[in-house]
Amino acid sequence: MKYIKKNREPGQFTSWKALANDYWQPSWDNNFQAPEKPIVHDALLKEQGFICCYCGMRITRQASHIEHLKPRSQYPSLALEYTNLIASCQGESEEPPPIPVHCGHEKKYWYEAKLMVSPLEPNCEAFFKYTGAGEIQPTDDPLKQDAAITTIEKLALNIDKLKNMRKLAIDAALDATQGLSYEEIQKLVQGYNELNNTGEYTPFCAAIIYILKNYF
Repeated sequence: MKYIKKNREPGQFTSWKALANDYWQPSWDNNFQAPEKPIVHDALLKEQGFICCYCGMRITRQASHIEHLKPRSQYPSLALEYTNLIASCQGESEEPPPIPVHCGHEKKYWYEAKLMVSPLEPNCEAFFKYTGAGEIQPTDDPLKQDAAITTIEKLALNIDKLKNMRKLAIDAALDATQGLSYEEIQKLVQGYNELNNTGEYTPFCAAIIYILKNYF
């Protein structure tokens, strides 16, 4: 999981909500559609560097959905609150028929403030550690373990599909360190923390950064 710094909501989204009057109210279910919805979706993808808010895999508008961190079922007043919106992968199974098995669609209506590690928390990355085999684990910090364990379970972040994808990303990053000095590896770590020239983060960059920082 990588920290998401929220930007200001798109102006067109703000203007659309400001049209509310006695006869018309903006509604997620009834009238949130084009052009406002794809504009919001694109803004979320951009501020996340085109990686899933939870697992960190590459996402596009076609391969993601707008996720409510705090579910609409429990927090209906936040349905159109931009600070509550993030972009999650579809979390589909590898075998057909595709069914949601991780991330936002697996999370569904679950949310517990004390047990949900939010990607909107600046220190969210400190709740987890990773292995070279691609497994995500709770941190050793006892104050963070309950939330980390619960979040991993509720979002199904340790299914084989994700572990395999993380391992491939980690292996590729380790291959790139061959022959590099310690200082050069630290610059590589810094690069994984930054957007590339097309505004994207490297998929699973949080896992890669953890491995490079802790094994070199």
